[in-house]
Amino acid sequence: MAGDAALFRLHAGLPRQAPGSDACTREALQRLPRLPSVPTVVDFGCGPGRSALVLAGTLRARVIALDLHQPFLDQLKEAADGRGLSRLIEARRGDMAAPGFAPGTLDLIWSEGAIYLLGFASGLRLWRPLLTPRGFIVVSECSWLSAERPAEAAAFWREAYPAMGGIADNVARARAEGFAVLGTLVLPEQAWWEEYYGPLLARVERLRSQADAPLRAAIRALLAEVDLFRRYRHAYGYVFYLMRRADQRVEPAAPPRPRTARARARVPAPDPAGTAV
Repeated sequence: MAGDAALFRLHAGLPRQAPGSDACTREALQRLPRLPSVPTVVDFGCGPGRSALVLAGTLRARVIALDLHQPFLDQLKEAADGRGLSRLIEARRGDMAAPGFAPGTLDLIWSEGAIYLLGFASGLRLWRPLLTPRGFIVVSECSWLSAERPAEAAAFWREAYPAMGGIADNVARARAEGFAVLGTLVLPEQAWWEEYYGPLLARVERLRSQADAPLRAAIRALLAEVDLFRRYRHAYGYVFYLMRRADQRVEPAAPPRPRTARARARVPAPDPAGTAV
């Protein structure tokens, strides 16, 4: 348990618990077909809730953000208050392996960097019954990016995540679980550094001098992981998978209507609290 405490000390209060960015979340969301005007949205394994904030701010819809770790939920509540989104965010303590939603009630299930805890195929199998007939699932998952799998990287991931697959593997798994894959989006390299490894490495520098044995071990493991990514970032990365139920008929998004100058003049300015992410 000392190792778990060291990991939480290393990660506590940081913006993200996995690679990602607000821009990547927004881009993946914008690639989906049309959602209902008032969608039911959940973010499973939300961590500190950066993706939940983007979803709520972009959709202007209520988002239920689910996580087992109460400090992450407290961090999300504080961030939502600061962005004027508290009325749209419900930070709920719960287990994504038993989320407690009735079947056929969710329009959008979102999960960034968390489905690996269940297994990619197992998580999809568990969550599919919760979707409405026209519902969508979007997850980000660490994946091999090419057939080239350097021996050192393969050995690391064989121990850290034995079921890790390539993009084609995960697309096949999703189809086997009854999904149509609408598309994939590989996160750019900066999504690993700017809000994940960068803040973690800054935390390491602050804690290194006062670290006890468990924390020193956690720091060594992190630095080895960072060095591995520096050398083999071409071989693996995080990938968004955008999916719908395979039995679903999707209405394409309506093309934007051209606006006259008079109509444009009537469009209100965007709400800064809603668009800041």
